[in-house]
This record gives sequence, structure tokens and C-alpha cells, in this order.
Amino acid sequence: MANIVQMLADGLIFSCIIVLGAIGLSLIYSIADFANFAHGDLMTVGAFGGLVGATEFAKLLPGDSIVFFELPISLYFGLLFGMAAAAAVTLVTERLIYRPLKDAGSIELLITSIGIALAYRAIIQLSFGADQERYEIASQGRIDWFFEATQSLGGIALTQRDFVILVVTILLVVGLHTLLQYTTLGRKMRATADNPSLARVSGIRTREVVLAMWIIGGALAAAGGVFLGIDTLVRPRMGFDLLLVVFAAVILGGIGSVYGAMLGGLVIGMAHELTPAIPFVPVEYAPAVAFALMIIILLVRPQGIMGEAT
Repeated sequence: MANIVQMLADGLIFSCIIVLGAIGLSLIYSIADFANFAHGDLMTVGAFGGLVGATEFAKLLPGDSIVFFELPISLYFGLLFGMAAAAAVTLVTERLIYRPLKDAGSIELLITSIGIALAYRAIIQLSFGADQERYEIASQGRIDWFFEATQSLGGIALTQRDFVILVVTILLVVGLHTLLQYTTLGRKMRATADNPSLARVSGIRTREVVLAMWIIGGALAAAGGVFLGIDTLVRPRMGFDLLLVVFAAVILGGIGSVYGAMLGGLVIGMAHELTPAIPFVPVEYAPAVAFALMIIILLVRPQGIMGEAT
């Protein structure tokens, strides 16, 4: 029982990373109408951007004396820097590559995105090398008061960084929900996703909507990349290795549905981390378990959890 509860807690933290990646991927699909295979490497761009930002801000700020949830304040500035860097990279990519190809079909754009992914990775390896990096964070133990408070469940061991990942992800998701539901930009984004031609003739400047979509998608992908780097290591292939799992979350939730991507990310992340609880299935098969669950659910509901039936 205690092990299962701990796995669920670990799955919730891993799901945060998947959710952030899946939201951006779903946003791009819903408005730009193609599967962006460069999204995983965009998470890597964000992770390395966050690493550079955290390192540089640590030099400017008074050492590591300022901490928040036992993490240096420079790390939070690094997160913002990584999100801004990834958003800037997506805008440059959109301006130089995707905009001239606006009349191309989905397949052509998909193949193009694979080339962009390889270009992102090559630039990162040329800049930082092929070795793995890590954020300068001291090792953390479990939060004692939380472990004691959950003794009735066997005790849940979470660290301060786990709480930071969880809380910041919730804030970003709530912020996106507020944007989509209660702002003019959000209404324009939903209208453009439903019917771009109708949105255009209705007076909506779809060009601005598309740019907003790229900025938001890139920033959220970067946040996911930074959290993955904090949780593990920062590597040039880290985003690419996670991309298929993120795709599984988007497909499971319903292609093009932002809220479906959130739910799909939660389910896929949980399935991934609960693999050790499945008898005779080694932990190395966690991605396969996530995909198997996706297939089982799609057999029952082909349009995905929150997708619309056609």
C-alpha cells in the first residue's frame, strides 16, 4: 500500500512535466494543424536556457543565500529565462521557416519539424557538448512534516523541489485556463482553433493568434524541460527521448484538445511511474506500459478522452 501511494505521488510529479509538454503540443496542433516533432527538442532548448539563466543569475545575486523552498532564487529566474528563450526560439523558427510554408500541407510541415528538431539538437550539442549537465541544486531529503502527516497512507516522501514542480505547474495550468476562458485573446484562440477561416472573416487577426500560440506553447514546453532537468539531468536528447510519451498524452486526451492534453498527461504520467507495481514487467518498459494503456483507452474511445467524435 505504501509503495503504491509513493508511486502515485511520484507519478503526479512526472505527470506535471508531461502535462506542460502536452499542452504546448496540443495548442500547436489545434491552431497550426500539424504534429510538431520539434516540440521535444524545444523542451531541451528550455532546459539549457534555464541552466544558462540560473548560472548567470547566480553570479549577479548574492550567492545562494536567498532560497525559496530550499531552491536558490537564481533557479526561479533561470526558469523564467528558459521560458523566454524557448518562446523567442519558436518565434524565430515560425518567422523563418513555418510562415513561408503556410500553404504547405500537414505532412510537409511534419517532415519540416523533424528537420528543425535535428537542427535544435545540433546547435545545442555544438554549444554545450554532448555531455550531461545538472542544475546546481543541493541534494534534498524528504519533507518530514509532510511524511508524518501522511503516515496513515504509509508516509509519502516528497522533496521541496517536487513541491515546486507541482505548485508551479498548477499555477501555469490555471493561468492558461484563465487566459483561454476569460480573456479576449483566449476567445480568439478558441475561435481560430475551431474554424480558422470563419475566425478570419469575423475580423479576428489570426496572425496574432498564431504568434500567441507559438509563444505560449514554447514557454510551457520550456517549463517542462526545466522541471525534467531539475528532476533528472540536462541532456541534449532529453526532450527527444520524452517526445513519444508526450505524443501519447496528446493522443489519449484527444488530438487538439488542450484540456484533454492535461488529462492525458496525468494518465500517461501515472501509468509510466506505476510500472514497477505491475508483476513481471521491468521498469525499463514504462514507456511501453504508457502506450499500451493509451491503446486500450483508444479502443474504447477512439477520439480520445476529451476529443469529439467524428
